[in-house]
Amino acid sequence: MAKTIVVKQIGSPIRRPQEQRATLIGLGLNKMHKTRELEDTPSVRGMVNKIPHLVEIIEERG
Repeated sequence: MAKTIVVKQIGSPIRRPQEQRATLIGLGLNKMHKTRELEDTPSVRGMVNKIPHLVEIIEERG
């Protein structure tokens, strides 16, 4: 089974640059306190690292 991470949105995209909003949408997040389970790949980790003030990693599985 592939490794996964659970990501939660903790910040609002209001008054943020369009690039940060697009990163949130790319992760499948767009509303406060939503969570998503995503594959633990370098591209997903890079997206999370670009917006650490908007998301947090809750859990790592696998």
